[in-house]
Amino acid sequence: MSKTTRATQVLTQAKVAFTVHTYDYDPTAERVGMQAAEALGEEPHRVLKTLMAEVDGKPVCVVVPSDHEVSMKKLAGAFGGKSANMMKPADAERLTGYHVGGISPFGQKKTVPTAIEAQAMTETHVYINGGQRGLQVRLNPQDALKVLKAKAAPLIA
Repeated sequence: MSKTTRATQVLTQAKVAFTVHTYDYDPTAERVGMQAAEALGEEPHRVLKTLMAEVDGKPVCVVVPSDHEVSMKKLAGAFGGKSANMMKPADAERLTGYHVGGISPFGQKKTVPTAIEAQAMTETHVYINGGQRGLQVRLNPQDALKVLKAKAAPLIA
């Protein structure tokens, strides 16, 4: 497994401090983010999952703790929209250039508006997918917010 991906290249170019962590990805896991947290021996609220969605038909990226579900109402509100729904996996892969289970908010093929769950901003560090199945980057959530030009918002149900 390569530890250099578009995601890690973006973080390196932004001069952000991060570390790379690999684990055995289980494609049969019911909840990939929870499986990653367990494999890394980390608290699930610190291992964030990257989800692609649509708000009023426009693509957005949301990053939330792996032990929570996204509230579609809060998601729509965070982007000033009326309705939100999860993007189809094939559409998410085409838009980001990453495979489901390895989608990172960093280094996506097309830049889209991004929001990170506000609660994650209270952590000293979080893990976010590094652009490959079984690859996570550990970094300060404030750095992730800056690099992604994202907003922190309440997104979870």
